[in-house]
Amino acid sequence: MKPRSRQPSPLAMVILGFVLEAPSHAYRMHELIRQRGKDNVVNVAQRNSVYQTLSQLKAAELICVRETAQMEGRPERVVYEITPLGRKTFYAWLEAMLGEPRREFNEFPAALATIMALTPKVAHARLQQRRDTLKQQLAEAASTCRQWQDKGLPRLVMLDDEYKQVLLQAEITWLDGVISELASGALDWNEKWLRELAAQFG
Repeated sequence: MKPRSRQPSPLAMVILGFVLEAPSHAYRMHELIRQRGKDNVVNVAQRNSVYQTLSQLKAAELICVRETAQMEGRPERVVYEITPLGRKTFYAWLEAMLGEPRREFNEFPAALATIMALTPKVAHARLQQRRDTLKQQLAEAASTCRQWQDKGLPRLVMLDDEYKQVLLQAEITWLDGVISELASGALDWNEKWLRELAAQFG
C-alpha cells in the first residue's frame, strides 16, 4: 500500500484514524469499529481483514510497532502507532477522499444496465424486494442514530451515518417511481421491441 501510488481502502483509513487517536492493537480496533457502528462503513466480517490491513500499513511504513503486550490469560497483542509518514499520508488521503469524487463500480447499476433481460413482471418483483430491504435498512439506521443522539453523541461523529441515510432515502424514492411505472405499464418492453431497439442502435 504505497501512499503515493494509490488511494487506500476504507478500512485502511479507519485504522489509520484509530492509531492517530491513540496507539492500539488489532483486537481493540475491531471492537471499536463495531462499538462505533463503523461496520456499516467498512467490511470487517472477517476479523483477519484488520490484521491484513495492519500488515499492509506497516509494510508501507505508515504505522509501526510500539510494543508487544501480553496480559495473563490473554494472547500476545501487538500495539501499533502512527508514523510521521503515516500522519502526513492520512491527512492527504482524507482531504482527497472528501474533495475528489471517485468512480465506483457497484453491482446495482450493472444489473440495471441489463434489466431488460428479465420480464417487466420479474423486474418489478425484484425491485420491490430491493426497495423493501432498503426501507428496513433505513429504519434500522435511523433508530441507531437516535439511540446515539439520546446518549449525547454529537452530529459531527455521525456524519457518515447521516450520509448513508440520505443515500438510502434517495434510492428508495427513485425505486418507488420506477416500480410505479412498471406497475402501470408506462415502463415496459418485450422481445420484439428489444430486437428493434438493438437493430436501431446496435
